[in-house]
Formats: sequence, structure tokens, C-alpha cells
Amino acid sequence: MKVIEVLGPGCYNCHLLEQAALEAVATAGVEATVVKVTDYARIAACHVMHTPGLVIDGNVVSAGRIPSVSGIAGWLTSA
Repeated sequence: MKVIEVLGPGCYNCHLLEQAALEAVATAGVEATVVKVTDYARIAACHVMHTPGLVIDGNVVSAGRIPSVSGIAGWLTSA
């Protein structure tokens, strides 16, 4: 099972990224858990300076933007 982390303080863009991640999981047909991370120490530990950030299985794949659902689904199937 993959672990997807959405990094951010809980702003509007963070919610959009979370929804995109959930849609991508359904589109890709993979088993994954989507976790929201709002702890600034954890976000900084991932070296994400611009939120929202997206981490898949411990690897930062996006920061400071909202990737497309198809882009996230691609990362899920290739990771």
C-alpha cells in the first residue's frame, strides 16, 4: 500500500491537492492512503518551502503547485 502525504497548513490549495490525490488514487486503481500533514516541523523535514507539497512513499514529487490528477496517477503507477 502506498502512502501519499499532502503537506500544508490546511489552506484552500491544500484541500484542492488532497482532492486531486484522492481522485488520482481512484483513477490509477492503486491501494493508497492519503494523509494530511500540517505539522510545520514535518513539512520542513521534507525540505518543502512552498506548500502545498505532495509526498509519495517518502519522496517529494511536488511542491508549491497543484499537479493534475493524471500527473499524480502517473506518479502512483510508476513509483
